[in-house]
Amino acid sequence: MIGIYSLLFGVAVGGAVLALFLSLRVRQQARALEEERFYSTWTTMTLEDVELAQPFRVRIIKPAFNKFLNFLGRFAPQRNVEEIQHKLEVAGRPYGWTVVDFLGLRLLSAFVFGVLFFGLSLLGDMAMTTRVLLTAAVTFLGFYLPMFWLGRRISWRKNAILRALPDGLDMLNICVGAGLGFDAALTKVGERWQTPLADEFNRVVAEIRLGKTRRQALLDMANRTEVMEVENFVATIIQADQLGVSIAKVLRAQAEQTRILRRQRAEELARQATIKLLFPLVFLIFPAILAVLLGPAIPQLIRTLGGLGG
Repeated sequence: MIGIYSLLFGVAVGGAVLALFLSLRVRQQARALEEERFYSTWTTMTLEDVELAQPFRVRIIKPAFNKFLNFLGRFAPQRNVEEIQHKLEVAGRPYGWTVVDFLGLRLLSAFVFGVLFFGLSLLGDMAMTTRVLLTAAVTFLGFYLPMFWLGRRISWRKNAILRALPDGLDMLNICVGAGLGFDAALTKVGERWQTPLADEFNRVVAEIRLGKTRRQALLDMANRTEVMEVENFVATIIQADQLGVSIAKVLRAQAEQTRILRRQRAEELARQATIKLLFPLVFLIFPAILAVLLGPAIPQLIRTLGGLGG
């Protein structure tokens, strides 16, 4: 018994010493972190120090690539600049590209595709006329490939906004019902989620703070998203603001309507699933099943038919 008590006493003493050591170490780390923050607060950093603190990719590679795209974009046709600018807005300004940057990307893609295909065609035996025509076709394809990617990006963003809209309106309804203003509710939704809809709400709040009216900021959001449900939401909010109707009631009705529309879209997709499964079922699954079931019987069938012919 004395040995057991001695062992327990030793374990307790060791645990106490270990706990004391860990607490002192944590306190020392916290003090070091506090001193580092204090030093960084009172130490004046120059613009050069801030720039050198960024990684090499941000300081050198990305600006050089953007300048190169900007240079190439100046040689692109300027007829569809406004259309491309609107598409970039609808796509959410991917990678911070401007219209000139995107036009430069299209020219760069066309040049790379054309040069690569022409270099690969030299390895084979091909007539010069065919080589030139195919190179021109591949160059044309490379020029329009970024537009195809931009269209896919726009479709993805619209679907993401459409999926996030019912939950966003529910949270707006809760925030407004709890006593927050409409702008504060938009800010709360923007802080809560990381979705394209939350980004649009943050942009609306930022534009209102910069002096744009709420009506114009909401209309610009509807034009940027090109989602029918968002346009209906914006039109309803503007009308309620003009007529003096309670925004909380309007948001409640909009949230219920968007939930109904989401359920209807889910039911529509469920009905389309059987038709979409028909093609892989006929061309992929059925041939495999027939090969497994009828494969062993094919040699016997061939022998039987061959015996009838003899």
